[in-house]
Amino acid sequence: MTPYVSTYSKRVGSNTVERRTLQTARNVHVCSSIEIGHLRVVTNYHEKRSIQPSRATFSFHHGEILHHPKNTHAHTLISEKEAVATMKVFLHYEDNENPDLHKTLKITLPKSWKTGPASNLLSQFVESYNAKFQATNPLSEASLHLSIRQPVEQHHSEKTKLVPLCSDDVVIDQIPDRGDVYICHGPSTTKADKAAAEKAAEDERKEQLKNTVACTHFGCQKRFPKGGPYPECIYHKMPPVFHETAKYWACCPQKKAYDWDDFQSIPGCEKGICSEVRDDGQKRFLGGTDLREQVEGAQLKSIDDFNKAQAQGGEAAPVLDRLRKVMEELGIERELFDQVVAGMKAEYQSQNLDESEVLTAVADDLGGRIKTMMKSVAADQLRIK
Repeated sequence: MTPYVSTYSKRVGSNTVERRTLQTARNVHVCSSIEIGHLRVVTNYHEKRSIQPSRATFSFHHGEILHHPKNTHAHTLISEKEAVATMKVFLHYEDNENPDLHKTLKITLPKSWKTGPASNLLSQFVESYNAKFQATNPLSEASLHLSIRQPVEQHHSEKTKLVPLCSDDVVIDQIPDRGDVYICHGPSTTKADKAAAEKAAEDERKEQLKNTVACTHFGCQKRFPKGGPYPECIYHKMPPVFHETAKYWACCPQKKAYDWDDFQSIPGCEKGICSEVRDDGQKRFLGGTDLREQVEGAQLKSIDDFNKAQAQGGEAAPVLDRLRKVMEELGIERELFDQVVAGMKAEYQSQNLDESEVLTAVADDLGGRIKTMMKSVAADQLRIK
């Protein structure tokens, strides 16, 4: 049987990546290769065997040179990253308040630098920078390090942070082709130094956890010796709420955050002394189910009970609850109603009213607006007649 060969290739930068499929009597062989100038190098090879033996022989090897103008049988073992013909990086120095002293340098790396230490890049940049700024802002390689930007590991977050590179990190393992590298002040560390520092920090953390306890107040992150002395703390009196992408404290619903760091920075609303006593009856956090229970679990009161509550100071929440359900029956979404009521409550809360007075004011205000709307509809009806 004559083997059937299909080939797919495309250009990637200055290189050609090819996927070649050969089907023999019973086997399918897939070979991916990259063409670098006159060289074509195998980067991946896969063979799907069948139960029946193949009638043809067909094989590739990782790193095999499929074509060379002088020696078609030469072999080399290289990785797919190393198969990139040329590698460029952009070095940026912006760690200075004076923008006139900033500099960006684009470097095409020599072949040996791709698998060499990152310190080569720093040396090259310092040499180029000092050639221009020696008189005004000379840089010392010993007091600088390289960093790259990486995304913050948080859901729905687009923030990035600078992550330092070790001086002996292999360039091609840490920096992508045409990647941005930042020159920052502070001495470089080696991978061994980094590992030792991480181990020391972990040992210190474990020792601290063993000898101290955390404050049980919501939002206070202080630790102190078990049994005291107890430091002062600023905390939240109610647990956090995690609902969809929003994060806030149940006692401060007007202060919402969508990023964990922003949520952690919301200041507490209470001052007191740290405690190691945990209230087991209090949930540590609330979610969407808890919020729905709070809204829907309120018991409707009779008219007599409502009138009695009004005579004793007023409680308009049952009115708003009933109105919410009626509005839903009329096709007005609960979310829209809740948004309007929450906005009105925020306006009245700024007037230093207590909760009962706020609810009464919202009910009166909302009732007045609905009455105005009904009058407007009635006026339009009269004009139509």
